[in-house]
Amino acid sequence: MSPRNSLESIISTDKIEQRVAELAREVERDYSGRELVVVSVLGGSVIFLADLVRKINLPMRIDTVSVSSYTGKAVAPRGLKVLKTFSEDVRGKHVLLIDDIIDTGGTLAAVMEEVRAMEPVSLKTCVFLSKKKERNIDVVPDYVGFEVEDLFVVGYGLDYDGMYRNLPYVAVLHVT
Repeated sequence: MSPRNSLESIISTDKIEQRVAELAREVERDYSGRELVVVSVLGGSVIFLADLVRKINLPMRIDTVSVSSYTGKAVAPRGLKVLKTFSEDVRGKHVLLIDDIIDTGGTLAAVMEEVRAMEPVSLKTCVFLSKKKERNIDVVPDYVGFEVEDLFVVGYGLDYDGMYRNLPYVAVLHVT
């Protein structure tokens, strides 16, 4: 952390653990008796993905897709860039798309479009954080961990210039 930057914790490790367990139970209920393909948007969702899937007691496959909408020290999204596409064939399968945060909705909408083109039986979305803000793109996640104000947050997989992903809690980063 830069001496000029400061962190303000807004979601504790205990609250995260409790909410992830609740989300896992919701997913189990909704997909009971079905095999699931969980697709995670790298890299911010890795920690959330790992914690969530270990708590879901269903047969599943896990795949990842990598996109980037932030560059360097940016705190506002720029153009979306797909870096890695799917390895798993999701045609005819139930897909749960996992992302770390929904901000403008652009990333989630673009990946959802790519998944739909692969003709899954069903597609649901799960985000760890949802920013409370108006979106130009009409994307409403099926599962949401927490709603947060429209602030720049880090921790639990979320980063600033590649840093802070390892924090076990979520904090507002005050950049000066």
